Amino acid sequence: MSTPETEENDSEQGERGLPPNLRRDQPLVPVDSAAGRALVAVIAILTFLASLSAGAAVLTARASEQWRGAVANEMTIQVRPDSRRNIEADVARAVEMAQGVASIGEVRAVPKAESDKLLEPWLGAGLDLVELPVPRLIVLRLKGAPGADLAAFKDNLRREVPTASLDDHRLWLRRLSTMANTIILAGVATVLLVLTAAALAIAFATRGAMAGSRDSVEVLHLVGADDAFIAREFQSRFVRLGLKGGGAGGLAAIVAIALLGWFTSRWSAAPESEQLQALFGAFEIGWSGYAVVLLVAVIVAAIAGLVSRFTVRHYLGVLT
Repeated sequence: MSTPETEENDSEQGERGLPPNLRRDQPLVPVDSAAGRALVAVIAILTFLASLSAGAAVLTARASEQWRGAVANEMTIQVRPDSRRNIEADVARAVEMAQGVASIGEVRAVPKAESDKLLEPWLGAGLDLVELPVPRLIVLRLKGAPGADLAAFKDNLRREVPTASLDDHRLWLRRLSTMANTIILAGVATVLLVLTAAALAIAFATRGAMAGSRDSVEVLHLVGADDAFIAREFQSRFVRLGLKGGGAGGLAAIVAIALLGWFTSRWSAAPESEQLQALFGAFEIGWSGYAVVLLVAVIVAAIAGLVSRFTVRHYLGVLT
């Protein structure tokens, strides 16, 4: 006559003959293993790189929008010096004509001292620029979209002030757009390449896990488990690994971006910071940028689950 104690002993003796993954209270695919920790580290690094690339693309897109908005709402009149003409009178006449155009909301003649200061980074300070043919600038701010009266103003300006030329910054807008689009496309391409590398790493890790659990898979087939059940077990394991690695990498990227923004604000008085702020504004990606970074981490976890499932299905198909 058997007792509960003898039945438990018999069960324990029977479990000793099973693969470790099929013993009581043991997962089919071990979660905490050296290979699993290594894969989490690889996924975290790849997610960090992909998130930084995505954040850089968002930052460039935001800065590009600010650049184009600022440049599109401004025009510049350049008055070149001529020994046969009075440049101050030409500047005053150009300002008077610009103030009479309905599409122009604000007109400001840049003082000569300010114009000379713009040349200091290239020529140095303390130079006498009287003999140099330095043009005078007049900055125009538009009220809205450029109107048809600007074309007539450009012709009248050329006729009355021959040394003046109107620059609508179209060339700069095209160059800024081309540069920004190139950086954004490079960031998107980098994200796709890193996600592809993550998918390949997960595929190889899944094949390794399948090879290590081959005996367990065969026993499961013998007891009636189908391929869908086995694939779900591997998929759930790699989704957890993907979430761990993706979450760690995404959080590290958010911290890195936030620290870069903080350091940039701390260096606001330095010339290098002024250049960075001129290029990228306040060096902030906003809530939409952080949402993109989190989305990259979620995509990595989804890739981990899908790639592991397809890899397991393919491996099981080869076995059968």
